[in-house]
Amino acid sequence: MFEISVKSRFSAAHRLTGYKGACSRLHGHNWEVTVRIMGRELDRIGILVDFKKVRKTVDRVLSVLDHGELNKLPVFAKGNPTSENIARCLYEKLSDSLNCARYKVSGVVVSETPGSFVSYCEDKDQPIQKNRAGR
Repeated sequence: MFEISVKSRFSAAHRLTGYKGACSRLHGHNWEVTVRIMGRELDRIGILVDFKKVRKTVDRVLSVLDHGELNKLPVFAKGNPTSENIARCLYEKLSDSLNCARYKVSGVVVSETPGSFVSYCEDKDQPIQKNRAGR
């Protein structure tokens, strides 16, 4: 099994409704995101997936979050934009765009401060499947 990783960043503000403490007030972070892609088969030239393709997709998805107030985004209308919820949201959006018969998003790691991070993945025993768009 091969696994590649791409790291990127975005800056955004959020607040945690129902949290007792300073995080209940609007504040910002310079978030770091690591996206992992896994698969068993390489293409004809020995590449799992082109890093440029992954980075372009990650940058497109993160551009919706970058320099915004996360609480105002529709995706967080029913829940706080915690690192956990951000990681799951990114995993789902990136899986929709990147998953194919040869590889899939295997996990997303989100860090809002150095040394503190959350990782989201789905059942690693599931076979690689095409994304919902049928690619």
